[in-house]
Amino acid sequence: MEKMNKSTYHVTKMDCSAEEQLVRMRLDGFPTIERLEFDLPNRILAVYHTGDAEPITEAVNSLSLGSTFKGSELANLPMGENTTKQRQLLITVLVINFVLFIVEMTTGLISHSMGLVADSLDMLADALVYGLSVYAVGKAVAVKKKIAKASGYFQLVLAVAGFAEVIRRFFGYSETPVFQTMIIISCVALLGNAISLYLLNKQKSDEAHMKASWIFTTNDIIVNLGVITAGVLVYFLNSTYPDLIIGAIVFIVVARGALRILKL
Repeated sequence: MEKMNKSTYHVTKMDCSAEEQLVRMRLDGFPTIERLEFDLPNRILAVYHTGDAEPITEAVNSLSLGSTFKGSELANLPMGENTTKQRQLLITVLVINFVLFIVEMTTGLISHSMGLVADSLDMLADALVYGLSVYAVGKAVAVKKKIAKASGYFQLVLAVAGFAEVIRRFFGYSETPVFQTMIIISCVALLGNAISLYLLNKQKSDEAHMKASWIFTTNDIIVNLGVITAGVLVYFLNSTYPDLIIGAIVFIVVARGALRILKL
């Protein structure tokens, strides 16, 4: 195997695929970099490269994600994995997320549930990330950044519009959402995300983007459970507040991811 420098960074604010994509886009195009590896649960970034690590360190620090350079060592460049299978898997997960977006958005509007609408936008944000990962393969750095920027603006507009609607409903008239629809559709979304998680686990990949996809899907399952809980509270309290609160939280999460993409 080929020997090269392996520089390691601890990035305290890198805990989901939004930050991972941010780092990827920032370092994309460095001629000395051969491979990036992400350990998101432990917030570790490993960069396999030739030459000095200083320009890479400056680039990572410029993202303001709380990065700390841990040092460099000589290491073997890991072998690549089956990119065709990974591409097919990402497309499958993309389709699942996009279908769930349509289902949740439609039923959310019909049932007056901002939780479902917000979760649908979270699904759309996921689909955009997966779509970017698939489409950007082999593209020039400038093209990747334009795609990311466009998706970031789109997500931000949707999140701001959704949050504004939550505020309007909070202070104005709003119908109590249909809790049965909230629970049933969120269970369907939960099943879809569980299937995605199963497929990602089955791949058993150590590739960075595959790990990020796994964590992204795990976060989606947590959101699904949050909407289900809100539906139960709507039933017991006969109030719109649980639905509006979970909707606001998800809109904030989507906006946060969009803003970090736009920092590029």
